[in-house]
Amino acid sequence: MESAIQPPAAATRIQSREQVTRAIGLAAAGMLAVALVMVFVIAPSGDVRSGGEAQRIFYFHVSSAWLGFGAWLVTAFCGVRYLQTRDLRWDRRAHASAEIGVLFITLTLLSGMLWGRPTWNAWWTWDFKLTLSALQFLMYVAYLMLRGGIENPEQRARFASVYGIVGALTVPLNFLVSRVLQSIHPAVFGPSVNAAEQGGFGVSSERFVILLFCLATFTLIYVFLLRWRVRLLEREDELAARKAALIEAT
Repeated sequence: MESAIQPPAAATRIQSREQVTRAIGLAAAGMLAVALVMVFVIAPSGDVRSGGEAQRIFYFHVSSAWLGFGAWLVTAFCGVRYLQTRDLRWDRRAHASAEIGVLFITLTLLSGMLWGRPTWNAWWTWDFKLTLSALQFLMYVAYLMLRGGIENPEQRARFASVYGIVGALTVPLNFLVSRVLQSIHPAVFGPSVNAAEQGGFGVSSERFVILLFCLATFTLIYVFLLRWRVRLLEREDELAARKAALIEAT
């Protein structure tokens, strides 16, 4: 168990980290405001084939998917580092990343449904790629349920690390499926057998710049939420350590 008493130097480092986190949060909020203007004012609307005005959801759909799937990779990486070091700091990062991943993968599914309705005339289809994305959401939830069902911190971290590593294997599968298999979901970037599917469209240089800005914005939001959530988990562990110390003292 990590020490619950923070020396002055450690307290200073924590305060500095929190100041950086707040600065990142303010920067993310400012970038999000700019991104909204770029998407709804500057970006051109799509044609009827790609959903018309609903095509603007594309920028948020791709960005949330980027972080929803990327969070799995962070969770897996932190799980590997935990298994190597047995340092609970890596487990906290894995835990925090998974929680934030649930948020982003939920946004991915909801934004996809909103975009799919005017494009495919359906809120949802049981296409393999869409089904796999829904499965990834359920795997995220199962990861958090697994953590909630194990009380021992070391055992919980060990089991969660292995689960996170296995779950991350679905990320490259999801990326490749619409590029090598017939799918209603178009692949906007890179070669694909589904380039002509309903909803596909060319990404002009103007759209590409806006998409990159949205990706950067969502990434910064992820970094802010990750740092904030890790700090909360640290405080939870500090309180647990103090509680255990008080029980031993009595």
